[in-house]
Amino acid sequence: MFVNKMTKHWRTFFAVSLTLASAACTQKPEPASALKPLAFGAALVESSGGKQIGATGMVLAQSLVVQVSDEQGTAVTGALVEFSGPAGVSFDPRSGLTDSSGQLSTNLVLGSIAGRYQLTAHTPAKARKPVELKIEEIALGIQQQVGYQLDNKYCARCHNPESTAERVSNYDNLQVKPHPFTEGDALNKISDADLTSIISHGGPALNKSALMPPYGYTLSKTEIEALISYIRLISDPPYHASGMVYAQK
Repeated sequence: MFVNKMTKHWRTFFAVSLTLASAACTQKPEPASALKPLAFGAALVESSGGKQIGATGMVLAQSLVVQVSDEQGTAVTGALVEFSGPAGVSFDPRSGLTDSSGQLSTNLVLGSIAGRYQLTAHTPAKARKPVELKIEEIALGIQQQVGYQLDNKYCARCHNPESTAERVSNYDNLQVKPHPFTEGDALNKISDADLTSIISHGGPALNKSALMPPYGYTLSKTEIEALISYIRLISDPPYHASGMVYAQK
């Protein structure tokens, strides 16, 4: 789950200005890499760095690392890997040759629009047909950043099953298990109005568990809206609502 994988890496981001736009356009193709492959692989997989959550316009906490292997699963040294993504995404480097472990690492900066970003890594195979790998990252805008901070302060101890050095999870001690905020199969079916009622008045407001306390006197209306916006953006599977911007489109 996105939030379980990234909470330990997400402690240092600050609010950044958000550029409003109706959608993000696909990035224009750049000139082909001047690098020439020294070897060719048959498979391309993600080693680390996918499914991260970061702030718009800022470097993601982890580098994206991909690995090229041959038909036997052996790492390929000197394979060319190139990265591409929606407008506003930058890679450092955008292309390169794999090292002795068959890996190539790149640093990512997501665009200025909050949303889910679908990136592509590709490497040429022996038949010259590229092997592609899709990777997804999530960028939080200002409102979702506030929601993340509220989640970390008030919610994650129960709604996130994974403990960290900063926060010990209480999830396993609860008789009725709360939904992790990434659990789209359940939360996507609940309307914003009902989520607002549950957060404001506690679980019994909608015949849910009494273990969910009311936060209506703790959080303002704006803060509750920010928390719901954050929950919607990190949902897995993705939450789809009219008017919502998806950065990969």
